[in-house]
Parts: sequence; C-alpha cells; structure tokens
Amino acid sequence: MIDVIAAIDILEGKCVRLSQGDFTQKKIYSQFPLDIAKQFEGAGIKRLHLVDLDGAREGKLVNIAELENIATKTTLKIDFGGGIKTTSDIDLVFNAGAAIATIGSIAVKQPGLFYRWIEKYNANKILLGADIKDNTIATNGWRQSTTISVYDFIEQNMKHGVNNIFCTDVAKDGLLQGPSVELYKTITKRFTNINLIASGGVSDISDIIKLNEVGCKGVIIGKAIYEGKITLNDLKPYID
Repeated sequence: MIDVIAAIDILEGKCVRLSQGDFTQKKIYSQFPLDIAKQFEGAGIKRLHLVDLDGAREGKLVNIAELENIATKTTLKIDFGGGIKTTSDIDLVFNAGAAIATIGSIAVKQPGLFYRWIEKYNANKILLGADIKDNTIATNGWRQSTTISVYDFIEQNMKHGVNNIFCTDVAKDGLLQGPSVELYKTITKRFTNINLIASGGVSDISDIIKLNEVGCKGVIIGKAIYEGKITLNDLKPYID
C-alpha cells in the first residue's frame, strides 16, 4: 500500500503553497504551521514532508525553529528540506528533530559531498529530491535548469546506495491537474528497486490509486488537502 505523506511548505513562518515553484504565486493557508501539523497527526497521518521555502530560496537554513517546534510537539516522522548546504546544516536538521534530511541541489552540484553524507548518515536517513522540468533536473527551488536527464540522475545516485527518491514534476506542482503518472511508471519500470515517492499535481483519491498501481511507494499531498479536494477522512484507508 502506498504511503501517504502530508506536506507543509513554510515561507516567512507561514504555511503556504506555491504554483509551479513560483514564489510570486503563493497562497497562505495558515499563520501557524504547527496547527496544521497537529491536524495531520490527529487524522492519523504518520509522516510529514516539511519544506523550508525561505531556505530553498536563500540557500541556507531559515525555518529550523519551526522544524523543532513541530518535531517536539507532534509524533510525526518528519523529512525536512530546503537550504541544507553543509554537513553542519544536516547535523542541525537532525538535532532539531527531523528523521530524514531531504537533499536536492547539493546532490546535483556537489555529488561527492552528497555521497559522503550517504555513507555517514545511512541511506535511510536521506531522501533525494529530483525536481524535474521537461525530463531534466532543476535545482535551487526549481529556479535553475540543468541538462541532466532524470534517468541518468537516478541511476548515478542509486549506484551510490540511494534508493529513497521523490520526484516532483514542476509543471504539475500546485495545479491540481493530476500527477505525472506515466513518468513515474517509466521510472519504476526502469529502476525496480527504487522507493519512489510521487510529488506534485495530486488532485483526488483516484490519483493516489493510479500512483499505487504504477509502483510508487509514497505520495506527497499538499494543496489537494488544503483546497478540500481530498479530505483527511478520504485518506483513512491509506493511513490506518
């Protein structure tokens, strides 16, 4: 059964969602991210995908206090990303209560450092983010494009022991128009040992069913919950 992971994106201390990673297209859903996290916890959700959007934009950790606040006041298993650039950053994230560190840009720009983190912390403590624009990898909060194929990127990292990867199709994110099912199907067929988490575009329960059918191990859901397209009650079959 696919694992449901709720998402909270933090910008300027607030719970927000962007559309296609565009900081000018933000919508504020709560002034208090902890309140949202507690709602998820109360509904039975076990895992939280927590993103420091300020950190992703500025290239440094910004909302570490919010991570610590949620980690100490809920039982949620948190994966945290956005602005992790150094070994001291990743240590800070774990010390603040994250169970998993989400790494994206560093894996692209400094793969040697990323591989050392895999060895030091264990692959199960690292979630690799592959943000995709037109089948190539994007970095720095999706603002910078590369010529790296998503398939080459995944293959190279799996050779170094990475198997927990989440893929976000930037074109789909925040639009509630359905996820990139065919992309995920291609990835899971090509990399049979991957623990692939889908992210972006989920709009209703049927999307979760489709992602489960193509072999995704997890799905990150954010805007669909905030906009009432999927209720927490709808998710009960996937979280009980």
